[in-house]
Amino acid sequence: MYREYIKRVLDFVFALLLLILLSPLLLVVTIWLHFANKGAGAFFTQERPGKDEKIFRLYKFKSMTDERDAEGNLLPDADRITRAGCFVRSTSIDELPQLWNVLRGDMSFIGPRPLLVQYLPLYNSIQHRRHEVRPGITGLAQVKGRNSLSWEEKFNLDVAYVDEVSFALDLRIFLGTIGRVVKREGISAEGSATMEPFKGNI
Repeated sequence: MYREYIKRVLDFVFALLLLILLSPLLLVVTIWLHFANKGAGAFFTQERPGKDEKIFRLYKFKSMTDERDAEGNLLPDADRITRAGCFVRSTSIDELPQLWNVLRGDMSFIGPRPLLVQYLPLYNSIQHRRHEVRPGITGLAQVKGRNSLSWEEKFNLDVAYVDEVSFALDLRIFLGTIGRVVKREGISAEGSATMEPFKGNI
């Protein structure tokens, strides 16, 4: 009952309330990033696979510029991330636009994080199971280590969530996420501005 119906109702109600309550903050951050990102815009959008691997468009606040080298290639992430971007990422403010995805039903508050479409052919049969539920703004892997985890560890936790999803588990993940955000833990993999790309199972 919770997994199929109650979870979605709670997602919709709380996403709507938060979008209303946080609208002043969202407006201020949008204006701030518009200027900080040197014309690159305040929002990052990208297609991601959701429940049953259905593709949707994910929204986040943009934390990087679109600066390029002499050959026209984007500079490395670490060279493009701005001070404003570091702040919104370390505080997880960059995730707030995903409330719109939750309201629409693309995502849930709690679930496996939506990854890149290009990773879909690289998953083994067990890893594909992470798409049996809606992806989340936060999830079990995030409270266990976020981007400091290896890909194998993250996928194992994603599938464990799919098998165990319940209100009690979602509540523990929610409370754990608050602790992680306050401590600003596990934002990036060691030595990298963002998580290293998934290259498949070796």
